[in-house]
Amino acid sequence: MTTVAELPAGFAEKVFSAQSTFRSVMNAMARPGSIQRISAVAGAPDAMMRGAAAIALTLFDHDTPVWLDKRMSATPDVARWLKFHTSAPVVADPSISRFALAGDPREILSLDRFSFGSNEYPDRSTTLILQVESLTQGPAFQLRGPGIEGTIVLEASIQPQDLFGRLAINEALFPRGIDVVLVHDDAVVAIPRTTRIAATGAK
Repeated sequence: MTTVAELPAGFAEKVFSAQSTFRSVMNAMARPGSIQRISAVAGAPDAMMRGAAAIALTLFDHDTPVWLDKRMSATPDVARWLKFHTSAPVVADPSISRFALAGDPREILSLDRFSFGSNEYPDRSTTLILQVESLTQGPAFQLRGPGIEGTIVLEASIQPQDLFGRLAINEALFPRGIDVVLVHDDAVVAIPRTTRIAATGAK
């Protein structure tokens, strides 16, 4: 078993890296479908991409319960790394999680297993962080909504393939709902609950 001393390091420059990553995530949320880069250098367990690790180091803390999918849970160092660097509790019940981290989104749970928040506290919903195969190649998704001028086309290899179909539930739930952050290596794309799919098609 990996000792605490052997766990991958966190940010090389903690304050600067956290600020930089936070800006990248906020820019992604403000401009849905656009690709943002995370420049911060961070160590990470084998199962985690660099972008996902940086987001965790920036947004997770002792008040943000985290749920891990099977792939992440199968790597004990992930939970230990998160606890050591962020103090975030790893929970087995997805409905009480503030963040859900998926290394294999193909097997992600039904969205109704997570928290949609409440009308009084919509911010208490679960944010899904999904590691994907590509954010630059794959089927084309035409998106619309706040933060998008007209429409924007995202060409990406996303799992599950019916992700946007599942997220259609957000329209009926608003202001409650699920926000999604897609990660590939150091690139991130946000799909807030206000974003709708306008069309799909092959590349």
